[in-house]
Amino acid sequence: MNTVTGPAGRTPTTAPPPPAPDVTVTVIVYNDAERLPRAVASVLRQTHANVEVVISDDHSTDATEDVARELAAHDPRVVYLRLPENSGGCSAPRNRALEIARAPYLMFLDSDDELPERAVEILLAAHRERDLDFAMGAVHRIRVDGGRRTTWMPHLVAERRTLDGIEADPRLLFEHLSTSKMYTRRFLDRHGLRFPEGIHYEDQLFSAQAYCLAKTFTVVPEPVYRWYIAPYAAAGAASISNQRDKLTNVRDRVRVQRLIDAFLAESGHESLREDKDFKFLKHDFRMYAGDLPYRDDAWLASFADLVNPYLDTLAEGAYARLPRAERVVLRLLRDRRLSDVRTAARGLGHAVAPRRVTPDEADGRLYWGAEVPATPEARRELDLSDLELDTRPFFTALLRHEITDIARGPGASVDLTVRTYDPALRLPVGPRRAVLHLSPGRRRLTVPFRLSPVGPGLFEGRVRLDLGAARLPVQGFEGVRHPVLRLRHEGHTHTGVLLAPPAFPPLTARVPYRAGTTPHRVTVSPEGHTPGRLQLTWHPTGPTSTLIRPALRRLATPRSRRAARLVSNILH
Repeated sequence: MNTVTGPAGRTPTTAPPPPAPDVTVTVIVYNDAERLPRAVASVLRQTHANVEVVISDDHSTDATEDVARELAAHDPRVVYLRLPENSGGCSAPRNRALEIARAPYLMFLDSDDELPERAVEILLAAHRERDLDFAMGAVHRIRVDGGRRTTWMPHLVAERRTLDGIEADPRLLFEHLSTSKMYTRRFLDRHGLRFPEGIHYEDQLFSAQAYCLAKTFTVVPEPVYRWYIAPYAAAGAASISNQRDKLTNVRDRVRVQRLIDAFLAESGHESLREDKDFKFLKHDFRMYAGDLPYRDDAWLASFADLVNPYLDTLAEGAYARLPRAERVVLRLLRDRRLSDVRTAARGLGHAVAPRRVTPDEADGRLYWGAEVPATPEARRELDLSDLELDTRPFFTALLRHEITDIARGPGASVDLTVRTYDPALRLPVGPRRAVLHLSPGRRRLTVPFRLSPVGPGLFEGRVRLDLGAARLPVQGFEGVRHPVLRLRHEGHTHTGVLLAPPAFPPLTARVPYRAGTTPHRVTVSPEGHTPGRLQLTWHPTGPTSTLIRPALRRLATPRSRRAARLVSNILH
């Protein structure tokens, strides 16, 4: 039996309920006592105050129950619902809350997120202007490790518009969050629309059904949800989307896609299948693709077992809409060339070459990798002939620079071993002068070194990057930079990214104070969670970083900058 508690810890049957609310916001929670008050407070401070908050607790085992009961005791708009046992997902808490929600309009909020103050007002106004099934708005994603704010799928919410069905803009299938929307209860009840229980990625099926069943809905550009992202959360606290290393996670995602496909067929929306398949390839599969270089052969084999049968059912037109590099990864996976999958996925998003290409004398075509593909499908998708690798202008040449080893050097330096792959043999045989280029702040740091040939189309060199040699602004530099490698050939310059090793422990060095500068802490690491570029993160330290730097940002004149430099020198 569910436990429902209202104001002051009383059940709703022992006291008259408060006036009927306009909107019920369900806040689902599990073992999140610390952040729950922030989420509930964001609802209670809405500019449209006639709201009901249902805290739906998935049988937490920490202090969440005490916190939730305290919140209910202090505001008559808050109701606490505790599930009798843990469901292991988001669906059951939301569905149980729908059973007791009293308002004609419904929203959903996760306990680690917030609603902007005008979210309810904005979405409710859209409903009151037109007879809608739901209204939706922009979602702000906020990184908890730095506060960086971006808009989720900004091109889909850039302007206000009302659509008479999802067919008017199938791209909206990419915006599959249930939390960015305000639904009418009439709409959900008429179609029996509830969240699927016992499976993760429930939002995707629920939202696909809502899009297809809605006759009319409105999109507004104003922010209506704050989604906090913790990319480096510990394994036990990671969100479902950040548990992609678990094969059960893969299984759930594929299962949800099959449920969506069945719904599209049964509801007469088969015409959306290619758009939905493209969304799966471009968003869902792409999230896993960036992680593939981390995975061993056993994991990749199991991943292929789970994913390939579903990939075989997708519309050919969906594959054709993908960038070439993503099609290559998919084909290599479907052909179970697992080592090649890692290599191809490592360069996703960076316009780099494969390590090798193979010509086929029989058809004169050039193919990705060290072998000629065996099937017509693979030959079509791995054919690189149209890229003209051997004749395109050198500044657009497709080379590949990989760091094969990284170690701490003396002081604030790091030693890098760099391997350059030139599969089209654009570079003459012999040592090549390369330049490592970095631009923290306004001034450049260039470090020349030598790349020596070690095989056909393969060069290798070692370079020491002294982070203390970077000339930084007097107020310091806080930010992220990615070094690039530059090569010159026949009067032209080629600039390429440096691919970091798939995994190495971050190296942190302290750059000491020098005349006219502030000290810094610099961390060398792989880029984010995906094995992409080498990343350097600068963070000012010392007195100027806390006392002087904020003021220096506002200084505009050369005289004031000189004065600030003098103050900085005095502090040191």
